[in-house]
Amino acid sequence: MSTAVPDRRTRRRQATIAEILDVALELMSSEGVAALSLSAVARRLGMQPPSLYQYFPSKMAIYDALFQRGAELFLAAQQDAIAAATTDDVVELHLIGTTAFARWSMRNPIYSQLLFWRTIPGFEPSPEAFAPAQQALAEVRAQLQAGVDAGRLHPDAASEEGLAVFTSITSGVLSQQMANEPDVPFEEGRFSQLLPVVLEMFYEHYRGTK
Repeated sequence: MSTAVPDRRTRRRQATIAEILDVALELMSSEGVAALSLSAVARRLGMQPPSLYQYFPSKMAIYDALFQRGAELFLAAQQDAIAAATTDDVVELHLIGTTAFARWSMRNPIYSQLLFWRTIPGFEPSPEAFAPAQQALAEVRAQLQAGVDAGRLHPDAASEEGLAVFTSITSGVLSQQMANEPDVPFEEGRFSQLLPVVLEMFYEHYRGTK
């Protein structure tokens, strides 16, 4: 089945939306995630604020679009790493996917603040924007369930409790790293280097029968 090619007007609109989001991301990087200003975005783009409203009716709408874009990017990073893996060991694959997610988060601190920490008062992503983040979490649960099915992990590892423990320890490592050494590479970070250690603690706590 053929896919309809967007017409010129649609392509121009999509390009402008992408440019607005790129500029917003740059401003959030320099001014702070919660300090985004629509007028500043418009000035940087050389347009009047009313023209910007044709694309995004509010600052929250820009945050929402960036949330969705960031969620799609980190989901892809996780999926690509697992697809490129040369092992079929379920626990190793889980470690590979988690490490890819952590690397992406450290390379993209503005997206990470928007996605994983409540840095914007009153912002809640729309269901559409939140969907790829939910998919990423579902895939993590599926990876843990694969470990359970293989006998490598206890069934509780894929439960609500296990998922909560997993997200708590991984986000904790990233939070410490990004708060204390934001410019240090993943391989050299005092805290990011501990990711395999805390994951091994998770695997040991939820150790299965094999």
